[in-house]
Amino acid sequence: MSAFTFRPLTVDRFADLEKLFGPRGACAGCWCMHWRLTRSDWTKGQGEGNRRALRRIVRAGGEPGVLAYSGVQAVGWCAVAPRSSLSGLKRSRILKPVDDQSVWSITCFFVAREFRRRGLTPKLMKAAAAHARSRGAKILEGYPVEPRVGSMPDLFAFTGLASAFLKAGFVEVARRSATRPIMRLAL
Repeated sequence: MSAFTFRPLTVDRFADLEKLFGPRGACAGCWCMHWRLTRSDWTKGQGEGNRRALRRIVRAGGEPGVLAYSGVQAVGWCAVAPRSSLSGLKRSRILKPVDDQSVWSITCFFVAREFRRRGLTPKLMKAAAAHARSRGAKILEGYPVEPRVGSMPDLFAFTGLASAFLKAGFVEVARRSATRPIMRLAL
């Protein structure tokens, strides 16, 4: 497997993300806006609207995630941001805050098909942790799925798998659903 480099998403790298996500915006026109918008706003923006919303965040100086590169090609993405900027998490009963500590959250992954199942996701998590730490984060959370039996389609694992979070050094701190642990990494 080739070596990877990791870079935060910035204006000059937005075209790399667009190429990685393709015309469908990774999945169903999401453009990694699912956790940032109300369900109705996300649905209204599916596709181009959500792409523009993410671009606005980046143009305003936000770095809402990290890209993984193999050479000059972006091959992976991990969304990471302060939990306080993710309104979808505020509305979730299952993923409600564990305590009153300030945390950053990993909410989404996207890996190019030919790079899946090669151990890139834990590396993306470590790069996201370094990114969050460099911006003052002390705690990083993730909200993976844990399939009950066997495997699940990649589409349903966009928040990551619990096993990958464990490989990256996260520990489970809460579980309000059989398949949705809340995992943390002290930075």
